[in-house]
Amino acid sequence: MKIVIVGAGISGCATYLFLQKHLPQPPSRKTHTYTIYEAYDTARDTTFRERPASVTGEGSTRSATLVVGGGLGVGPNGLNVLRRLDESLFRDVVSRGYPYSNFQIKSAYGWTLMNMDATATIDGQTMNSVASSRHSIWQSLRDRVPDGVIVNRKIARVLIHGGQVGKHLIVFDDGSEPVEADLVIGADGLKSTVKRALFDAADPVDDPYPPQYEGLVGVGGFHTVTESMQRNIPRDSMTITFGGDGFFGYVYSSSGERDSRHNSPDHISLPGDTVTWWSTFGQDECPDPKTIDCAAITQDLRKRHADWRDPVIREIIESVRVETMWPTWTTPELPIWDRDGVVLLGDAAHALPPTSGQGSSQALEDVESFSLFLAHFLRRAYSEPRDRDLRAQLSEKDAIQLAAKKHMALRFPHVKALLDEARQRQQSKRKMNLVQEFLMYLVLWLVGLFSPANPAKAVLEYNVADEVHKILDTETEQ
Repeated sequence: MKIVIVGAGISGCATYLFLQKHLPQPPSRKTHTYTIYEAYDTARDTTFRERPASVTGEGSTRSATLVVGGGLGVGPNGLNVLRRLDESLFRDVVSRGYPYSNFQIKSAYGWTLMNMDATATIDGQTMNSVASSRHSIWQSLRDRVPDGVIVNRKIARVLIHGGQVGKHLIVFDDGSEPVEADLVIGADGLKSTVKRALFDAADPVDDPYPPQYEGLVGVGGFHTVTESMQRNIPRDSMTITFGGDGFFGYVYSSSGERDSRHNSPDHISLPGDTVTWWSTFGQDECPDPKTIDCAAITQDLRKRHADWRDPVIREIIESVRVETMWPTWTTPELPIWDRDGVVLLGDAAHALPPTSGQGSSQALEDVESFSLFLAHFLRRAYSEPRDRDLRAQLSEKDAIQLAAKKHMALRFPHVKALLDEARQRQQSKRKMNLVQEFLMYLVLWLVGLFSPANPAKAVLEYNVADEVHKILDTETEQ
């Protein structure tokens, strides 16, 4: 089977690794072939400044799934996906980031409103969440993908071929010879070319489900940790501060190399020398990141948080210069995630707001879910009698379609619940009057007082592989 993955970001590289691990080989001597098409350079030594946003699968519309400023958080559920894929990959991702066990929720006045557990119990052991740069996570995955698998070429269109006979056609932007594929996976983010193919939209202007601007904008980046910051940043926490005009967060982004257990997610490491920070605020009109006035945006950042009491926030805003901004975009609810063997994964199917804290983890869960379903149905197709007159026999195309349907049935309600909750939560990032602001503080304090258990615990402990196997076991029993 010829498999094409569009997009060499986190989702695309993870998809290749999962399929390579799980897919059974066909009975014939022909093995599965894989090609990842990416419009931008993805050399192993590419730095995050050299690598455009498109390589993360975001396209020219920056993804809101990832925390602004180049940093992101991966929950225990996402880390567990990586562990099931490859223990060394999992350890590599943890060692390049910083584990934290707690969300410290504060007010702009410096009051601690609540503390929320950021851990999960996995196989009887506590696993922390991990803060990292998205480039580091991408690089850990990219290091395990052979160079020859990735082709730097921009795709203009995907022509879907229905029915049992015939292959899909990949058309390139440079006019070069199109290529055929049995399975096309769209891991190409918000402005997905593959997504448009599902709805016969040849041009971006014809996209019936264009990205939605959520009315929020983020700025952020990395800051060198000073001695005063070391005294004020809690080692075990991601600090999230709410105010009447937005939101500010920060967390250590790397572990100290002198800590011998820096690759263990059940251990709070000695911190490294950088902190990632982000500020999100409401703005009715979507700004163009390509034409922003950096000096004006930096001044706005300082004005917005000028009276906030947290000394770490004050030190960051006084010394940073904002270089870009990230409007919050999401993918509208799609009626389908697949068609005739063309499948969407990650942001291409469902970009979540950063408020969810689950963007990267949900993309990884997507990849594992589809890979396990596909492996199951391909094993059935390859093991059944090769009698041409046996109409019940599964073809490879049947297996792909069954896997995609089962995948969406499992994933859609789970992701939708996260999206709905995140949209409710992100209202706290919009501008408020004084009464609304203090009412928000009261609600957060009461939630922390009367709900000691983390309401997100079920999400952090979610095991997508177990859920897939439950579905397949039920099907086998029937």
